[in-house]
Amino acid sequence: MRISPTPVMTVIEDSTSLSGTSDADRSTPTIVLVHGAWADSSSWSPVVEQLRGDGYDIRSIANPLQGLDADTAYLSSHLAAIDGPIVLVGHSYGGAVISNIDTSAFDIRSLVYIAAFIPLKDETVGQLAAQSTPALPLVPVQVPDGTEVTIDQTAFAAAFAGDLDQNTAANLAVAQRPANVKAVSEPSVNEAFRTLPS
Repeated sequence: MRISPTPVMTVIEDSTSLSGTSDADRSTPTIVLVHGAWADSSSWSPVVEQLRGDGYDIRSIANPLQGLDADTAYLSSHLAAIDGPIVLVGHSYGGAVISNIDTSAFDIRSLVYIAAFIPLKDETVGQLAAQSTPALPLVPVQVPDGTEVTIDQTAFAAAFAGDLDQNTAANLAVAQRPANVKAVSEPSVNEAFRTLPS
């Protein structure tokens, strides 16, 4: 499936002024950023800086990475606290999370997928990831709520952070957030991209 970013760019570019009347403020979307596995909300820092510089209200949600159902519910809780229109942005696994949002519950104007998983209903992120080669070198750890996985630190740079300098990649390898295997094994239940510009 090919998804064009054009409608999202139109939403952002049409907001010519972020100051003025309260009506204008309500029409400007809040941009909600959802990171993927083995990262955290600070991974959006350069994007946040640029969008804040342009005057946008930004939320960079700390995706719990505990499973598609739980993570979608967590994101929904944060969306419920936002007044006005929303643009949802998902990277990697975050794409699956934003796809599973109940679009009728919020004023979501568009979805943006950045190198993201976009599962169809009943597909899992694991099924989509299995189509990639080579497989990620994952290290499992048993935790009270199942199994969590991280990327082997020695392979992290090549497998996950190939566009970063070695020192930054090494630091991220140490600080990576583990993901519960439920994140890749729970099936998608919604296809928000079917009803929203994406």
